[in-house]
Amino acid sequence: MDLSIIIVNYQTYDLTKQAIKSIIDQDHPFSYEIFLVDNNSQDGSFEKLEEDFKKQSANGLINFIKNSHNNGFANANNLALKKSNSKYVLLLNSDTLVVDDCLAKCINYMEKDEGIGALGCKVLLPDGSLDKACRRSFPTFSVSFYHMTGLSRLFPKSKRFGQYNLTYLDENKIYPVDCLTGAFMMVRSEVVHSVGLLDEDFFMYGEDIDWCYRIKASNWKILYYSGAEIVHFKGSSSQKNQLKLTVEFYKAMYTFYNKHYKSQYPWIITFITYLGIGAICGMCILGIFFNKIVSSVSAA
Repeated sequence: MDLSIIIVNYQTYDLTKQAIKSIIDQDHPFSYEIFLVDNNSQDGSFEKLEEDFKKQSANGLINFIKNSHNNGFANANNLALKKSNSKYVLLLNSDTLVVDDCLAKCINYMEKDEGIGALGCKVLLPDGSLDKACRRSFPTFSVSFYHMTGLSRLFPKSKRFGQYNLTYLDENKIYPVDCLTGAFMMVRSEVVHSVGLLDEDFFMYGEDIDWCYRIKASNWKILYYSGAEIVHFKGSSSQKNQLKLTVEFYKAMYTFYNKHYKSQYPWIITFITYLGIGAICGMCILGIFFNKIVSSVSAA
């Protein structure tokens, strides 16, 4: 098998169906399989998807995995990674649309350079703009500081201030980066065996950055490849519980910092980092409650 495609569904029936169809409705010059992992959806979406694609399931094209608990995005992907036996694996969000021969182009490019451990394509939002998360630098203290203080937005073309989302680089070029987005990440299976599975300490955010950190630390290249595209309906699959997701987002920052950077910085930097994460998280939570109050008053 050339490629194993892993899609995690959590109560996103329409989006997940669209993502799968964008793959199977095309003729591909390579062998592939799809692992559809459901994170204990309670809306019947998994059962409907099983019915929709029972023919593909019968011939082994789609493998359905039902998770009895929602243990997070990393855990769900790991269930499929353990079953995969292909040359490449692809993490693909359920809220994406694979465009044209994107997959073939990515595989062909990786075949040309055995040093590429992970590859991400050009990820576009529905309005045609770039999803900035598809090419990033590691969130070191300075990179995160420039991002959180707004300097990266004020000076996007600056090599110093624009490091977080690499906004100073041409989105239509091909180049190595620190990390990719878990919405589309093609990884050589040899790399998975070398660096290990996704870290399940990350529930929904940060596992992609952590994986890239470990891949790069093992001397594999991580590449942003603009020659292939997908569309990402960003946020559509994560509107279920804003409060929980906000907490998980900032918890992931804390987890990543503790795992990779805490030992590298003096205590004062760690203190400032913790303070910054907590303060921003708190403001976001207050914003959520404020919006709920305003919505309630408006409805009344």
